[in-house]
Amino acid sequence: MNAQLTPVEIQELQQLLPNDTPAQHALTTLQHHNGNLEASFDALWQEKVGTTDYSKGKKSLLQLTLDEIRAEICGDDGLRGTIKEYTKNPGSSSLLNSIIGSLVAVAAVHGIPIDGA
Repeated sequence: MNAQLTPVEIQELQQLLPNDTPAQHALTTLQHHNGNLEASFDALWQEKVGTTDYSKGKKSLLQLTLDEIRAEICGDDGLRGTIKEYTKNPGSSSLLNSIIGSLVAVAAVHGIPIDGA
C-alpha cells in the first residue's frame, strides 16, 4: 500500500479548509512527504506522542493500525474465513456489512484510505 496525494489534491484541500489549523498542519506535512500518506501519518504520530518503537517487521504505523483493525474484525479466521462464515448464515451478514461500512466511514474521516470492497 502506497497511498499518495498529488500536489494538486493537497492544494485543493488547503483551499477547502483555510481556517482549520490542524488540517493545514497535516497538509503541510503531506507536502513535506510528497503526498505520501504513510510517511505523513508516521510523522504526525511521532510529533504527537514522540518516537515510539512500533516497527514490527519494518511496517509503518499506518499499516500496523490497519493490520490490527483487520485482526479485530476478522479474528484468527481472516477476512476470507469470516466472509464464508457470514455467507453460511445470511441473517448475520448485515452485521458484517455494518461493521465494514462504519470502519470505512471512520477511516475516511481520519484520512486513512480503506477500500470497503
